[in-house]
Amino acid sequence: MEEEDEAIGYLDKVLEGEEDSEPGTPTSPGPGSLFLASEKGEQDAGKGLEMRKLVLSGFLASEEIYINQLEALLLPMKPLKATATTSQPVLTIQQIETIFYKIQDIYEIHKEFYDSLCPKVQHWDSNVTMGHLFQKLASQLGVYKAFVDNYKIALETAEKCSQSNNQFHKISEELKVKGPKDSKESHTSVTMEALLYKPIDRVMRSTLVLHDLLKHTPADHPDYPLLQDALRISQNFLSSINEDIDPRRTAVTTPKGEARQLVKDGFLVEVSEGSRKLRHVFLFTDVLLCAKLKKTGVGKHQQYDCKWYVPLADLVFPAPEETEPCAQVHPIPDHELEDMKMKISAIKSEVQKEKAGKGQSRAIERLKKKMFENEFWLLLNSPTIPFRIHNRNGKSYLFLLSSDYERSEWREAIQKLQKKDLQAFVLSSVELQVLTGSCFKLRTVHNIPVTSNKDDDESPGLYGFLHVIVHSATGFKQSANLYCTLEVDSFGYFVSKAKTRVFRDTAEPQWNEEFEIELEGSQSLRILCYEKCYDKTKVNKDNNEIVDKIMGKGQIQLDPQAVQTKNWHMDVIEMNGIKVEFSMKFTSRDMSLKRTPSKKQTGVFGVKISVVTKRERSKVPYIVRQCIEEVEKRGIEEVGIYRISGVATDIQALKAVFDANNKDILVMLSDMDINAIAGTLKLYFRELPEPLLTDRLYPAFMEGIALSDPAAKENCMMHLLRSLPDPNLITFLFLLEHLKRVAEKEPVNKMSLHNLATVFGPTLLRPSEGESKGHPTLASDIWSHDVMAQVQVLLYYLQHPPISFTELKRNTLYFSTDV
Repeated sequence: MEEEDEAIGYLDKVLEGEEDSEPGTPTSPGPGSLFLASEKGEQDAGKGLEMRKLVLSGFLASEEIYINQLEALLLPMKPLKATATTSQPVLTIQQIETIFYKIQDIYEIHKEFYDSLCPKVQHWDSNVTMGHLFQKLASQLGVYKAFVDNYKIALETAEKCSQSNNQFHKISEELKVKGPKDSKESHTSVTMEALLYKPIDRVMRSTLVLHDLLKHTPADHPDYPLLQDALRISQNFLSSINEDIDPRRTAVTTPKGEARQLVKDGFLVEVSEGSRKLRHVFLFTDVLLCAKLKKTGVGKHQQYDCKWYVPLADLVFPAPEETEPCAQVHPIPDHELEDMKMKISAIKSEVQKEKAGKGQSRAIERLKKKMFENEFWLLLNSPTIPFRIHNRNGKSYLFLLSSDYERSEWREAIQKLQKKDLQAFVLSSVELQVLTGSCFKLRTVHNIPVTSNKDDDESPGLYGFLHVIVHSATGFKQSANLYCTLEVDSFGYFVSKAKTRVFRDTAEPQWNEEFEIELEGSQSLRILCYEKCYDKTKVNKDNNEIVDKIMGKGQIQLDPQAVQTKNWHMDVIEMNGIKVEFSMKFTSRDMSLKRTPSKKQTGVFGVKISVVTKRERSKVPYIVRQCIEEVEKRGIEEVGIYRISGVATDIQALKAVFDANNKDILVMLSDMDINAIAGTLKLYFRELPEPLLTDRLYPAFMEGIALSDPAAKENCMMHLLRSLPDPNLITFLFLLEHLKRVAEKEPVNKMSLHNLATVFGPTLLRPSEGESKGHPTLASDIWSHDVMAQVQVLLYYLQHPPISFTELKRNTLYFSTDV
């Protein structure tokens, strides 16, 4: 900028009649100065040739500076070459030739041009011709082409040599450039990186000057056709190199931040010094910056504090199997997460009641503050998927994300930027301050993703069941073992809900599998397509899971209007060139609660449990015993057993076989996918005419679980079990012991008691239709609160020491209360 201001100042002086004065400290005129000169020329056409002299004077002054810059660059070349042949070379001959490639030739071309042009401008004559000099200069642009082609490698070599050789580092950081003849400053210090960019910058300047010269050269002047020719050659050359070199990406400014843009930002949980911290992470075109929002006083401008940054040129993702196991960050037990969800739901209901009853705004604010604190805790403590970033220079950073989708989004965004030619750099404290300061106005994600930050009129999301059929996928370049997973959001983060089977060795998988996914305030569905990895060596040290490769991923919004139709709605998600076809339909929670008793006298689905056990002369229905036995035989170590949905067509086939009491049941069970068997068991309990823990006792279970005193709660909860009909109680206790055995394998199957309670609670314990009709229309929050309580009831019994039917019935210590 100083150079441009000086040039404009100089031209102003000349225009005010001081044209005889020698240039003081002019440097290359920027577009602004050329514009000034040309504007003046248009005001006074008679001074056209005078303007020519002004343009040339400015250009000549900048040419002098350019030659001095090239000289400064060449100065260390000779001593470096001299040491290259000694026993202690600073650089090799090859490195010297790469870094200083064509500089000598460019210097000679411009020295000759300057020496020829200088006397013509100093001894000005309106008939002077110099078009041939510009034409000759343009004809030698081939040297520049060679320089440009080598430019990137010259910079990289200089950078590498600077890092590995301290002597060269000192030389390249401070090259002395001679000031113009009459300048006060005898020398200025410039980096080698900045000087290597000057030739590229120069071609653009020369083209601008040719433009202006032509504007102020009469068409009948002998120079006109020569200047036209020089401009044509220069423009063609510029357009050919502009594709290779972005003029904004000057070597000086890229690491200093001029062309830096924000690509992505968001809140991530970082594991720092053994604890979880919420960070705002910013991905710029050449750097990843991890920041924390500073605490500021009321009304003060918010600011970010930089915790660390990694230039993308230095950033690597360690392969999962290479990473050191992270400092142990103990995951929060599921029951604590579930408890917190329950608290949040209860507060939500209170907020709604306050609003409906036109409550005091202060009370509402207090509740909202509490809700924010609880949701913030959940946001911090629920993510478990490791995302590790490593700086080549040694330090590793670990984030925990709630979804594989999110992890691959960050990874892809970074890798895309890394395909560009990036340089490593170190930011000075001032540069870091400027960059961190820009985060506040550039950020795209403003609020921490918790529901208390959402506006009241925002959709509360969907509560109920989403039925999804994953049909097929196309667009794979080669055959692979492929499967899909489905994720939906719940309480601000995403949870994996279903997984198709692996379709082996194909480029066109045809899954055609149907899943039923329970939604809790969900607004989005994500589909991820993976290639299955069977290589046991590729185990993620952070969480001991084999790492499968994401082939594609996509997301759709669950629009309540579009989804809530009784018909299937077909859709396609496009992901990285892969297309996945799927269909879906939605059943709201109040619809899914309607239990339709079976009209037929035979069969087991939809038939009262007492009728089935009486008919079978059994204590526990045959379907329950067989499904549980099969799961314990070969599914107890299956990751996500009971959480991952089975294929709906398989479940329907099993349902038909059990209903028909077919002799082939056992054969069919042993061949069937284990998730389908688990799904059949869940379907059986869901289709009972009334839930296993009965409609009558539902309100009492809700009151019992809310008791604070442990003794009172124990007394009440045991009394409620005793009040169940025998077939219900025996079946419930049988299921309870099975679920406890499943949870014992949690290190392998990732299913804790709390996960199992979440899956089965709402199936075994539901309000009757009469209950649900009584709920006001703001049911979503009340339902979610109810679901939390249903989960807590089952969890209570799962965490309780073994409960024996005979002990329970015989035990008279519990006093009876009327329920």
